[in-house]
Amino acid sequence: MSAEPFFVGIDVSKDALEVAVRPGGKRWSARNDSSGLDSLVAALQEVQPQAIVMEATGGYEVPVAAILGAAKLPVAVVNPRQVRDFARATGTLAKTDGIDAQVLAHFAEAVRPVCRPLPDAQQQELEALLARRRQLVAMVTMEKNRLRSVLAKVRPRLEAHIDWLEKELAEGDGELREFLQRSPLGREKDKLLQSTPGVGPVLSLTLLANLPELGTLDRHQVAALVGVAPFARDSGLLRGRRAIWGGRAPVRAALYMATLSAVRHNPVLRAFYQRLLAAGKAKKVALVACMHKLLTILNAMLKHRTPWLAPSRS
Repeated sequence: MSAEPFFVGIDVSKDALEVAVRPGGKRWSARNDSSGLDSLVAALQEVQPQAIVMEATGGYEVPVAAILGAAKLPVAVVNPRQVRDFARATGTLAKTDGIDAQVLAHFAEAVRPVCRPLPDAQQQELEALLARRRQLVAMVTMEKNRLRSVLAKVRPRLEAHIDWLEKELAEGDGELREFLQRSPLGREKDKLLQSTPGVGPVLSLTLLANLPELGTLDRHQVAALVGVAPFARDSGLLRGRRAIWGGRAPVRAALYMATLSAVRHNPVLRAFYQRLLAAGKAKKVALVACMHKLLTILNAMLKHRTPWLAPSRS
């Protein structure tokens, strides 16, 4: 008979790591520093778990996950909301670091989340550059909104700050272009993606950074990962409205903005959008369906390494 698989939950904080193993209930603590992480890796290599689960906790989990991944240990970083819902469903209402580690181990054992490869250093750099770009865009928008009603005394400072933010944004865009130039594979994927009418550099870079699985999954999996797959809401004779939920918000936001352009300039998406409207679909419902279709097209293009092919006119 094969050995019983083990599952590990790690609650990560700034200074400490609480570890729990299932089955067996073994628990221990380690410091969140280099020596503590070395001892954690050695202990987990002895356990040989089938999955190690941590919550996304504002960045503290990133170096831990990277070190465990480098040691060829199977790591999954999951959404904290999923874990809290699981804890409530299993009757665990108390919350301490030790209990959280046990809940994470139980979640790993019951749910068996997929342990995907961790992003390499280049991927992390691209993610960081894009995250900073989103922050700068948000700050520019907020400052420009304030400019509408600000008193004359404060206006020069606000305008100076907007100028500085826009210069930072321009420099960041330059760094993103340089990043692509250093990566032959990234350049190839970017060229394929941007060959599609409606897809510009922002969506292309967002997909490369925040959806590295694009081109490796089937259309159903990638749609669920982004959060553009409609979920059923049926019970008995009730047939509820389908709705999208969850997924990767930065990817979905960039995909939405690109789709607004694509339904005007992409012949395939434009015809599809018009058919949906003619069938009586609401504009937002039709746009979400077009987002789904665009994502499916881009996924197939990367999978088969083929650029956009305009439909032939008969």
